[in-house]
Amino acid sequence: MIENGSMRLFVALVPPPEAVAELRRAVDPIRSRYDGLRWTEPQGWHITLAFLGTVEPKTRTGLETRLARVAARHPPRNLALTGSGRFGDRTLWIGVRGDRRAMAALAVAVRRAAAKCHIPIEDRPWHGHVTLARAAQPRGTGGRRPRGGGLAAPAADLAGFDGVAWTAARLHLVRSLIGNGPARYHDVATWPLVGRLSSHVRTGTRDRAEGSGSR
Repeated sequence: MIENGSMRLFVALVPPPEAVAELRRAVDPIRSRYDGLRWTEPQGWHITLAFLGTVEPKTRTGLETRLARVAARHPPRNLALTGSGRFGDRTLWIGVRGDRRAMAALAVAVRRAAAKCHIPIEDRPWHGHVTLARAAQPRGTGGRRPRGGGLAAPAADLAGFDGVAWTAARLHLVRSLIGNGPARYHDVATWPLVGRLSSHVRTGTRDRAEGSGSR
């Protein structure tokens, strides 16, 4: 049951347990060597399509209707988690391999659905990734982080990761609960991706992880 009130929401794809377990086996030894970072929890790993911020109940109702339509128009996609990188000195991530053009189109459709519900969306190119860690806030530096130094080494350690292929078959609307420890995520609603593949689109196209972008 969904409780009343506003929610902090995002739309995402969620890797299956076997892909999460494989990535965790690669990350755990590295995580133990860089305990100064704020690591995300494996049960919360996801690929964000659009961050929505705080959404009121009336807006959420219309949003869910539009996201259901998006899911009905887009087919499942074969993906894999691969490679690593960082957003400057802020965020360590694992990339996504697959049909980038189709996945970017799905992200655009999700953002348009949100915009039609008058939810403000950042105008940035979509960059598929799973966030692994964030740089800790150093003390006594006025809130400034050392440039990239804390993330370059773990990013290099994970650069060779290339996970198993899996099928992204559902669209997830997720609530983010922050405060008192790591963020906690709960599905508000999910929809199967059931659109048909166009005849000119190849299923499971392998592609390299993207190298720049947002969140």
